[in-house]
Amino acid sequence: MAKSNSVRQIRESKMMSKAELARKADVTVQTIDRIEKGNECRLDTKRKIILALGYKLADRTRIFEEDNGNPPAVPKKPVKKKG
Repeated sequence: MAKSNSVRQIRESKMMSKAELARKADVTVQTIDRIEKGNECRLDTKRKIILALGYKLADRTRIFEEDNGNPPAVPKKPVKKKG
């Protein structure tokens, strides 16, 4: 199943070619192409791409959607103070 990600948008905003990202991430251009189309990839490949794009691993949700099958966390409603 295809999942959404922001790899292409981020790569293009940094004016990087697919080949440059592939080289920095130590993956093939075909892998970058498949990921940008929303295909699955291994966790290790995601780590490489995140770092190659200049992000920290903690920023993974800015690039890839959550992988645990759960929808994104819904913010809790604010608690009204009494009085």
